[in-house]
Parts: sequence; C-alpha cells; structure tokens
Amino acid sequence: MRTHVAELKEGDKISNDIFNSYGLHVLSKGTDLSARDISKLFQHQVDYVDIEARIIETMPLRTLESGISPKWLPTMEPIYQEAVSGCEQLFLEALQNGKIFEEDVVQTFQPLVENFRLERDVVSMLLLLNTKDDYTYQHSVQVGMLAYYLASWLGYDEKQSVKIGQAGFLHDIGKCKIEDSILNKPDRLSEEEYELIKQHTVFGHAIIQQSFGETLHALVALEHHERMDGTGYPNRISGDQMHPVSKIVAVADVYSAMISSRVYQKKRDLLFVLKELYRMSFSELDAFTTHTFIKHMIPNFIGKRVEMLTGETGTIIMTHPSEFFRPLIQIEDEFIDMTIDRTLEIKHVYM
Repeated sequence: MRTHVAELKEGDKISNDIFNSYGLHVLSKGTDLSARDISKLFQHQVDYVDIEARIIETMPLRTLESGISPKWLPTMEPIYQEAVSGCEQLFLEALQNGKIFEEDVVQTFQPLVENFRLERDVVSMLLLLNTKDDYTYQHSVQVGMLAYYLASWLGYDEKQSVKIGQAGFLHDIGKCKIEDSILNKPDRLSEEEYELIKQHTVFGHAIIQQSFGETLHALVALEHHERMDGTGYPNRISGDQMHPVSKIVAVADVYSAMISSRVYQKKRDLLFVLKELYRMSFSELDAFTTHTFIKHMIPNFIGKRVEMLTGETGTIIMTHPSEFFRPLIQIEDEFIDMTIDRTLEIKHVYM
C-alpha cells in the first residue's frame, strides 16, 4: 500500500527497503514503524513508502475539549516525541560529559522547525501535544518552538528565528545537574531546594559555554529568569541589561510553564494564562515582546466556544487588536462586543 509519510502511523509495517534520494539505506523491509522511524523518514525527505495492509484501528486520537482532533496530529506527534527524546539525550550527554555537540542540537530541533512552521494554531498544537510525562524535556521543546514563533512575529528573519528557537530549546540544559526528586517534587520546595533550582541558570551557562563558547545560547541560559524590574535570578539584573533574546525566551518559558499538565499543578484556563502574562508585562516581562506574543496567540481563540461568568455559553467571532481579552461574542442569535459591554467576563475557553 503506497502511503505518504504524513499518513504513516506507529505499527505500520514496511513492505520494501527504503532509500533516500542519495541512495542511503534508511529503513529495512519488515520494519514495524515507531515514532522514531517516522521522524527519520521526514529527516531524510522520503515522501512515499510501501506498507502492508493495515488492521482497522478503533483507538481514537487525542482530542481537545471541543472534540476536534486536527488532521496534522498524526504527522506532528511523532516529530514532537522524537524531539522530546532527543532533548533527554542532550541532558544526559551534558550531565555525563559536561558539554553537548552542535550537530546533536540541530538534528533534534530542526525537524520541529521544518514541520511546524506552517501550523498557525499554536495554542491547540501545544495543548494536544502536551502530556504529563517528561515535563522538563517537553518544556524545553515547547520553549524552543515558542521562541522560534515569537522571534518571527517580532520581525527576525528565518535564520535568526531558528537560532533563537535553539536558544530556547537549550535554556534549561543546566537542570541536568539537579536531581529529578527535586525537579519533580510534588510538594513545596524548601528554601535550600529552591536555591539549588535557581542555580540551573548558572549550570546551563557553563555547559553551553564549554560546548560552544560565550554564545547567545549561553547568555540566554543564564538570563531567562531575570526580570525587567530586577527581581529575577541569578544576578538580579534589570531589563536594560538583559539581551533581547533573553526577553523572548522569558515570555516563552513562563507561558509553557503555566499551560503545563504537571501532576502537581492544575492546568490554568488559556485566557487566564494570557491575562497573567499581560499583567506581568507591566513589571517582570518585556512589554513589547509580551504584547506581540499575546497579539499573535489571541486570534487562535476565534471560533472557540466560551463559558461566561453568567453561565451562558457562546462563541468567539472576532478578536480586538488592542483589547485582547474583550472579543466579539455570539450568544445564541445575539452578537455582543465586549469592548462595549464591559460587564461581561469570560470564565473559560473550550479549546
């Protein structure tokens, strides 16, 4: 059965040996495809493969609250999971050797860029791909993706945006030196544990500096927890001393952390998360960077069902370019402009 690689599923069996355009052998006949194998096919730019006839599946894909399961999920999910696994290997490499290799970073992160750059609904994409497992590695992958998107929204060219995405991808590499029992502790951290956690910025800077020299990636690892008002760590520098890319990764880092599904943190409503970022933009996060992020994320809510504080439900029809959280809502046959009717508030957005 001739099948495009975008339609492949884990468990599909290859019926012929597969070679790339240079004649390099990629996969052998009889291979039961794993997520890693499918990702390898994308990396080698193989378009079609022959597989044996499938047994009809009844297992549904993961869906959003709305019941929608986007068509891109079977294609994107294995690439995302491959990046998460690659991130774990980078952390292990950094712990064992004290450094990482640039080719490993590129090989892990580049497939994300090549396959995700055309996906506009970043909100739904991250929610569907996010799981409760491997938080540290998933967070690194998500921050890399978000930093790439945000950089492009801010006007950086493709090459610069990829570099910024890589910096976001590596921002937490220093956590390899902190025990999992502390990183994943379900209870409140002690003062000593929190001080150790804060050192991941210093550890990360040292690892990347040892690997690549004093690069942008190293600086971002050091600065991504600094804050505009000087309340961050490790050096409590203020916004005028932070690198612009550190400000980008800081926004991506906070957003990813707040939408995570860690077992000890209840996921917050997406609108609440963006409102919290907006609040932080007046003190801790760079205002222009944060507002650019929100401005590009908010249109993803168009068409989504909402629950109002009154208990009524409606649909977001249009968003406002500056009043981000007061869209045009349709409730039954009535259209309500929340910039005019300021008594209304959205309680929950169903993604």
